[in-house]
Amino acid sequence: MSDTLTEASVAELRAELESLREQVADARRLAQRAEDRGQVENLFNRYMYLHNAFQDEQIIPLWVKEGTEGIRARYTNAGQYTTWESVTRYHRGRPTPEGKLILHATTTPVIEVAADGRTAKGVWLMAGTESGLTDPKVAEAFPDMYSPEEVLGKKVWAHWVWCKYAIDFLKQDGEWKFWKFRCYELARAPFEENWVSFGLKNQGAFDLDLMYFGDDGKPVFMPPADEPVPSTNHPYSPQSVQKLEPAPPVPHDTFTDTFA
Repeated sequence: MSDTLTEASVAELRAELESLREQVADARRLAQRAEDRGQVENLFNRYMYLHNAFQDEQIIPLWVKEGTEGIRARYTNAGQYTTWESVTRYHRGRPTPEGKLILHATTTPVIEVAADGRTAKGVWLMAGTESGLTDPKVAEAFPDMYSPEEVLGKKVWAHWVWCKYAIDFLKQDGEWKFWKFRCYELARAPFEENWVSFGLKNQGAFDLDLMYFGDDGKPVFMPPADEPVPSTNHPYSPQSVQKLEPAPPVPHDTFTDTFA
């Protein structure tokens, strides 16, 4: 009887020990996924702080290593970038003109880290302001963008802007990096005008390859793209219907189990 009880007790202890091991492993996986999610969110927030301060050169090391397969970036309908050199060119040589302000504040993240811990997906909304001063002669090419008055003898552009971001991340050498990056401009409007009426005027802007307004407000255009975009995106129009794009990521085991 005693031997039987002892054998049963040992079996129960072994079963309980195995259960505890599984619980500890599950807890570790959950903690690691939470840690990874926090690092991914910090990575994108760090990007935005640097971008707002015109420190884009510091963003380049936040991207995956040169030669990483599948790297991609897309900002307009003019094309997408599919090499490390062309992707990082977007961040090189950006000026810091006097009077220029960019303040992009991101919110509403939905982030899913793959169960294998190698990749992650995230979407964000962004609301912000953009402004600067432009030589009146340069401003003549884009009359709808500017405020009626001048400051310091220059035309003023002061815009509200709203965007959506969809980003895939890759873990390399233990650190999360940008891998696939897409920005969707949702709407914008000059300070003196609402986004509904301006939406009709702004439909063609996303097809252009304008990157930013540089020194003295001169337009700087995107580098030549590596390939055409597979589908187009247009900002808000009073004649359009809103779509669920990008779709928020869902839980998945590996990158191949979900959508890019």
